[in-house]
This record gives sequence, structure tokens and C-alpha cells, in this order.
Amino acid sequence: MTDLHPVRRALLSVSDKTGLIELGKALAARGVELLSTGGSAKALRDAGLTVKDVADVTGFPEMMDGRVKTLHPKVHGGLLALRDNEDHVAALNEHGIGEIDLLVVNLYPFEAALERGADYAEMIENIDIGGPAMIRASAKNHGFVTTVVDVEDYDALLAELDANDGQTSYAFRQKLAQIAYARTGAYDAAVSTWMAQAIGEETPRRRVFAGEIKQTLRYGENSHQKAAFYTDGSARPGVATAVQLQGKELSYNNINDTDAAYELVAEFDPAEAAAVAIIKHANPCGVATGATLLEAYQKAFDCDRTSAFGGIVALNQPLDAATAEKITEIFTEVVIAPGASDEAKEIFAKKKNLRLLLTDALPVSRAAITAYKQVAGGVLVQDKDVGYVGLDDLKVVTEAKPSDEQLQDLLFAWKVAKHVKSNAIVYVKGNATVGVGAGQMSRVDSANVAASKAERMAKELGLEDSLAKGSAVASDAFFPFADGLLEAVAAGASCVIQPGGSMRDQEVIDAANENGIAMVFTGMRHFRH
Repeated sequence: MTDLHPVRRALLSVSDKTGLIELGKALAARGVELLSTGGSAKALRDAGLTVKDVADVTGFPEMMDGRVKTLHPKVHGGLLALRDNEDHVAALNEHGIGEIDLLVVNLYPFEAALERGADYAEMIENIDIGGPAMIRASAKNHGFVTTVVDVEDYDALLAELDANDGQTSYAFRQKLAQIAYARTGAYDAAVSTWMAQAIGEETPRRRVFAGEIKQTLRYGENSHQKAAFYTDGSARPGVATAVQLQGKELSYNNINDTDAAYELVAEFDPAEAAAVAIIKHANPCGVATGATLLEAYQKAFDCDRTSAFGGIVALNQPLDAATAEKITEIFTEVVIAPGASDEAKEIFAKKKNLRLLLTDALPVSRAAITAYKQVAGGVLVQDKDVGYVGLDDLKVVTEAKPSDEQLQDLLFAWKVAKHVKSNAIVYVKGNATVGVGAGQMSRVDSANVAASKAERMAKELGLEDSLAKGSAVASDAFFPFADGLLEAVAAGASCVIQPGGSMRDQEVIDAANENGIAMVFTGMRHFRH
């Protein structure tokens, strides 16, 4: 095997015909013989190119609605033969098999059919057989054969041929072979994942994960960690599908925090109220709704002005000029919203380092999604937490009954607590967080952290009483003892929402009754580790 190998004969068989004609003409101009199948052959021939049908090479017509056309020794022999092996060359000559030096294939659009919601029968027909078989054969024989599976590599192929007098280098073929196997792997992953869902197999024996690189990152969580951002092909609105209008390249932490912010703000229906979430290190430091985005932003900002500095801001409505002007008063890393006015864009344009991400919509907060987490030696897989609790799901367990206003704040606090790292305690008043305690090892500590933030912000705002006075409090899991509840009471809470389910529920209920506060159980917890 030599490093350089000439491309004299190419097989082009593509579902996505973007760039096919231009590639075919470029190859023909370099003296490459073209083989093709079906629609690809017709498109090339209609463009005036000389093309030999694979059916003429194999001696067999395409049959069974195109299911069988390239599965033949005269195709696979031409792809797999080792050119420096005397026995392989003798077999080629004996059976009249011509060498194929270049394979250009992209697969049936299975993922596109999945995205548009095709039925079972159509999905099955969109499973490619001949394409993956040829790709795997060609990529295996990359010592001699060049394999191209992505339209974006057409230009690189032509540049390689020009640089090497119609030949490709071993390193180039190696690189494309790796891309080819990743493509067939991702394709099979999509098929197997779909089929598991289609037959109701919730925990299949083998599960395959695949992604396509969107961005190579400068580093990961820390500067000594290498990182990249891969997308899974889903159309869920968010950081992966957003368009970045301005600002520096997103970092690993930016992407993680922006995702957390947008998923949180999507809990609030934009038709009911404007909502703003300010996130720092994947935890909310301020969340609020209001009649306008500006009002919601100010309320969210006033929960924890210190932590908001350098944070991520997510909006549930298109960004307007007034809100944009207010956001630019402090340093903000990223703003993500479902659209923005021209005036808002102009205001942000003056802040070159501020990243503005726009999406077409909000993610559906209750849509079923599979979530993954890597651990040593494996991957944990679960449904994304889309648990929802409404007014009718609440069980009042105390003598005091929450007012309508308190119920509204309790449900607000519950939505936010779902997005706070456990142990989570969230104080809310007037549809705005006034204290957030996150990620503490003790629920008592979380209650203390949240209360201290509420007290500190009150002083900053020139108020005599803590912001937590008269607030509604959410706990993401049950209080194992009454001490956590009593910390909230001491901070000024007037009502509590929690899952219930502790062996000491009655002790906690008694403590609430003794202090004259209302408490409701949800029957659902929201651990977020």
C-alpha cells in the first residue's frame, strides 16, 4: 500500500443531492469514470454527464422497489479488494470486477422522516441497507478507497485531488473513514432508538448515543479540560438550535447555564405573563413574572443583585428595547429569548461581548425527553423531570388554609424549585423569588442560605423587613424533621409547599400548625443533582 492512491472510478449514490451535479462535473473534468444508481444517475445524466448505471455493471436490474441494487460482488468486490494483494487482484480479473476508488454516499433520510412524524411503515422504508453496507466496506478499505458521506466534504475532496494530481493521501482517507463509521453509527443509533420507542421498550438491552459536532470549545469547565459541543439532531428550541447574533463564542459553562436558564423560563406561559430567569452556575439567582419583561427582569434582579452580575438571562417573550436597556446596565454573559426587536438588537450591539441568542420558540416544558449522565464505566439514563403539579393536585394538610394569592406564589415557588440543585429551598413573594438556597447538604442549610440572601437584599433595597417576610416557601423534597420548616418560619414564611412522604410528616405538620402557617403537599419531589 502506498500513501497516495489515484481516483479513476467513482460510485455516486446519494439521497441528498445537494452539490451532486457540481461534484460530478468536477470529477468528470478530472477524468474520473462515474457510476451511479437510480435518481442520482438520472440527475447526473440530465446535467449532461456520462454515467454508467450500477445495474449495467452488476448485470442485475434494481429490484424490489430499489431495496436491492448495490448488494452485489461487482460493487463490494470493487470496494473491498486490496490493490496490493495478488490474490485479490486475480479475483478481480477473473470475475471482471472493476476497482472503485471513490464512494460518495449519503443515506436515506431516516432522521428527517422521524422528525416529521412518519408512521411505522414509512419509517421502515427509510432504513437504508445498501448505503451503510457500501460505506462500511469502503471505509474498511481506506488504504485504497476514499469514502465521502457528507456534502460538506465535497470541496475538501476536490482540493485533495488537486493537491495530489488526482490522488488522495492515506491520512485524508483515514479521516474520511472515521467520519463514515461515525455516520453509520449515528444512523443505526437513530434507528434502534426509534424502534425501541415504537415497540414500547423503555430499557432496551443496548442503547446507542450519537451526536454531531456543532462547536469545538476553547476548553471545558476549566482551562485544562478539552471540550466540544455536540447536537443530537432534535429540534427542541434552546441553546443547540438558537442563532447567535453577537458576542464572543459560547463557552462550555455558557452553554450549560444557558440551557438551564431557558428550560426554567419555559415553565411560564408567555400568554399569561412575561417571565425572566437569571441563572448563575446552573442555579437560578432570580426568577419573576410581570406585566412586562422589564417589570419581570427588575423583580428577578432584585432577588440577588450580587449573583446576577455575569449571569445568564432567559426571557419567555421577545426582547424589547426597554428590557434590553436595563439588562445592559450590568455585565451579563448571555441573553436568550424567542426573538428580539430591532431596537433591542441595536442596544445590545453596543455591548460587543454580550452574547445574544435567539430561538423561534420556547421548549415545551412537559415534553418527554431522555436525559443522560455519565458515571465511571457507564451512563445513567432517565426521563427528563417533566413532572407537573397544578392547583387541583395540592393537598392542604394544616389547619390554616392558603389564600388564593398564597396558592399562586406556592405554585410559582414549586416551578422554580424544580430547577434548583438539591437540596433546594425557594422563597417567593408576588410571583418573584426573594431567596434561593441551592445545593446544600442539609435542607436546614438551604433554608438558611435562602433566608440570608432575602435579608441581605432587603438591606440593599433600603427595606426594614426581610424580603422573605410573608413569603411562600418551596422545598424540592420532604422535610425529614421540623427543623427546616422552623428555619423558614423564622425567616418570615407564611406558607409552605413540599412533597410530603416523610415518616415524620405529622411532626412537621404539627410545627406548621403551632406557628399558624399553611402547608400543602404535592406528592411529588424534584431532586436535581
